[in-house]
Amino acid sequence: MIYQRFIPEGWNQEEIKYSIKDLKNASDNNITLSGKITNIDRKHNAYVDLGNSIKGIIPYNELGEILKGNNYIQFKVDKVDESQKICNLSRKKVKDESLFWVINELSEGDVVNGIVRNIKPYGAFVEIGGGSTGLLYINDISVSRMKSPEEKLKIGQKIKVKIKEIDKENKKFYLSYKDMLGSWEENIKDIKEGSIVQGIAKEYTKNKDGIFIELKPNLVGLCEYNSDIKYGQNVNVKVKKIIPEKKKIKLSIVSEN
Repeated sequence: MIYQRFIPEGWNQEEIKYSIKDLKNASDNNITLSGKITNIDRKHNAYVDLGNSIKGIIPYNELGEILKGNNYIQFKVDKVDESQKICNLSRKKVKDESLFWVINELSEGDVVNGIVRNIKPYGAFVEIGGGSTGLLYINDISVSRMKSPEEKLKIGQKIKVKIKEIDKENKKFYLSYKDMLGSWEENIKDIKEGSIVQGIAKEYTKNKDGIFIELKPNLVGLCEYNSDIKYGQNVNVKVKKIIPEKKKIKLSIVSEN
């Protein structure tokens, strides 16, 4: 685990009350603070309760993206109006700093904490710190086949991910979750030939001559085709043969009768 300069927004959901002194110090020393959005106006400006009757305002152009209320965010303090107890804040500056950290300081293979922010049919978007979000393709969620990333992930879920690829030219990065679920060798250790285990039916093979069975989140075997077995169904299977050199497991359906 590497030192994570930026944490995902909302990883620690504590509501901190800042003093004017705290906020001036943050402004003078470029310190990143965190808080909770309490309101968004019609122009998409965000308002943050900083505590001690101090209001923070993040103009839309300093927000970085359209957000909803009740989101925990990180920000810089641009200006403190002590007499009015109002502070101008910038989330965008934090996001720019965190993206620089990802592109220039992280390396492929590094492991970081993340929070699932959005899910699409092709994958999930995971924020790994300061608002910087990478793409986790569906094929990098698990070795097990799935119809939707929602089978494994949900929005707001905290996960550990590995940096799979950093595209410095386009300032994008891609992640892997399945690399955090253990290797084939690690997952197969407690599964023995002849044993009966429970799995989850996944997709048929292309020629419908077999069914992939998920034994663990990152371990899949293959059993004979059975038209009565449906996607997502829990099934009991017998481990017929384990082929380590090919990382394959042959299974057979166990009758419930």
